[in-house]
Amino acid sequence: MSPFAGKTVWITGAGSGLGKAMALALAKHKAKIVLSGRRAEPLNTLQNQLVTLGTEAMAIPCDVTKEEDLQAAVAQIEQQWNQLDVVIANAGFAVSGTIEALTAEDWNRQFQVNVIGLTQTVRYALPLLKQSKGRIVLIGSVAAFAYAAKAAPYCASKAAVHAIGEAFSLELYGTGVSCTTIHPGYVESDIARVDNNGVFHPDAPDKRPAKLMWKSEDAARVMLRAIAKRRRIYVFTWHGKLGAFLGRHFPGVVYWLQTRMSKK
Repeated sequence: MSPFAGKTVWITGAGSGLGKAMALALAKHKAKIVLSGRRAEPLNTLQNQLVTLGTEAMAIPCDVTKEEDLQAAVAQIEQQWNQLDVVIANAGFAVSGTIEALTAEDWNRQFQVNVIGLTQTVRYALPLLKQSKGRIVLIGSVAAFAYAAKAAPYCASKAAVHAIGEAFSLELYGTGVSCTTIHPGYVESDIARVDNNGVFHPDAPDKRPAKLMWKSEDAARVMLRAIAKRRRIYVFTWHGKLGAFLGRHFPGVVYWLQTRMSKK
């Protein structure tokens, strides 16, 4: 039997990309799925799709930067199913630009969503997770280890997610609640179509290397495997593992490669 069968899983940032792919993958495991995100329309569409597949699902529009939204979401989950077994803090976006161009508001916006929103999602979910001895999942990025020019806010936010995951794992040791921090490499998502203000542009081009891109359904499959095993840290895609290894152990090599590539 699947470790997710009959379990209640709450996914933030569930309307597209990895969040959507994980929801569809969890449907195959017969989980009860709670979908959250800022845009109600894609959440409702996905909820209908999951119900058609025979899965219990609930859509709760939620902005992770608003504590009242998070409180209300947890209250609704408790009222509906009286349990929460897994929270996947997946909501996030990328702020990019040069140090001269980025304002304090840009930096604040990046950290409010990717870092503070992530921690507060966990904070409000934790009482129910302690009852179920459940799982916390934080979605980071290989950018936590291998940095890039004009991506300082995003890299810094994901480095913070990595540190938060390690600290949570220590803090929760012995409680029965596990924390898995997942760092993907290039995966199909809408992250490149969201601007620095968090506005989604469906027609914006994705300039990330197409040849290195993993399909979101393949990413979801390996992520769920890591969550089921309660892995503490999980890095995936072969290029992601290579980038993270070099960034952690040979940062000079990453610097050399990045500076040489920028000259082309």
